[in-house]
Amino acid sequence: MKRLKQLILLASIPLIISCSQDKEDSASSLNTIAQDYVRLGLFIGQYDTDFVDAYYGPDSLKPKTKPELFPKDSVLSAIAGMRKQLDQLIARGNDSTSVRAKWMSGQLTAFTRRVKIFTGEYGTFDEESTDLFGVKAPEYPASHYEALIDSLDKTLPGSGSVQDRFQALANRFIIPKAKLDTVFKTTIAEARARTLAHYKLPAEEKFSLEYVTNKSWSGYNWYKGNYTSEIQINTDIQIFIERAIDVGSHESYPGHHVYNMLLEKNLYRDKGWVEISLYPLFSPQSFIAEGSANYGIELAFPGQDKVRFSKEVILPLAGLDTAGIGLYFKALSIRGKLNYARNEAGRGIVNATMNDEQALDWLKKYCLYNEETALKSISFIKKYRSYVINYNYGQDVVKSYIEKGAANGHWDVFSNLLSNPVSPRDLIK
Repeated sequence: MKRLKQLILLASIPLIISCSQDKEDSASSLNTIAQDYVRLGLFIGQYDTDFVDAYYGPDSLKPKTKPELFPKDSVLSAIAGMRKQLDQLIARGNDSTSVRAKWMSGQLTAFTRRVKIFTGEYGTFDEESTDLFGVKAPEYPASHYEALIDSLDKTLPGSGSVQDRFQALANRFIIPKAKLDTVFKTTIAEARARTLAHYKLPAEEKFSLEYVTNKSWSGYNWYKGNYTSEIQINTDIQIFIERAIDVGSHESYPGHHVYNMLLEKNLYRDKGWVEISLYPLFSPQSFIAEGSANYGIELAFPGQDKVRFSKEVILPLAGLDTAGIGLYFKALSIRGKLNYARNEAGRGIVNATMNDEQALDWLKKYCLYNEETALKSISFIKKYRSYVINYNYGQDVVKSYIEKGAANGHWDVFSNLLSNPVSPRDLIK
């Protein structure tokens, strides 16, 4: 509590930085603020158990005590004071100190919003996403999704509803539970080999793979530091063949595992930027993390590689017939464009303009989810709220950014993105 009081004091006594100070003094001031930023994030994480996604910094910055009641007003004051200090450093220019200060300031905007949400002070879907993730996702009417479904209607053979025909096709490619471990390990090994062809990763890097239930997400990477991840795959619902590639790559190579490793090595270990050691889940960092992890699937398995790898490797491993796999992936490419419809369900649930039944119908109609996947998605939205925009809008923003710099090589631009304190606004502009 002593350190929190010190942070609160900082909120009321702005840091005075003379214009004559040199870069070394500014960096020293920023390093002190960075330590306070980490301390405050870890303090909040004692109460909001979803706040800290990963931490691999010094034990000395971890809280020593936990007051019984969450001191909301004091925490918000501490955040505001820290941002005032950062504003003075940002004004000094575009050197690395300013870049770090801007990044932390954006993260602290998310701290403020998340503290309010945690204590029952809610905003609209777009207000929350703007503060938490730095962006507002595009909004599309039902007619946008209906046009895509019409396109899928022309692609799928047979009669009956598009939803039923798509599901009938998809059901041919459900991985038997007894084959899940073999399929996921094989897929992740392939994604790793493709990533290593472009990046030299730390020799000691590793991950563990675990299968879990009763989760609202399909996969999760728990980054432990020291280039180590614990990857969990949720087996509550049926896992279709493409999800082995998508979830496996997203959580591992060149997705979350690689992203966190590059940040740890290039910024925390090589440069000593302690703020990077704290990954707050509800922050602009997640827009970059989820967007890059989804784009990384396409980077590792470009063009028809997913179809070929599925047909030649993982379908035989899963004991499934390969007939129709080309058509299935063609249908999936159209369904992928429907993913923004999930955001509309999120808006509806968060803004209380949709009840659960309406959201369920929307997700089944416009995302082409089966009932269990739609229910799981509703569960995810209720827990994580506007976080859903990071997967689709995040992917599109990252993709656009990478492809604009493609003259330098997709993998090189991607590596640069994963190795720096980048904000969503940096990518959009």
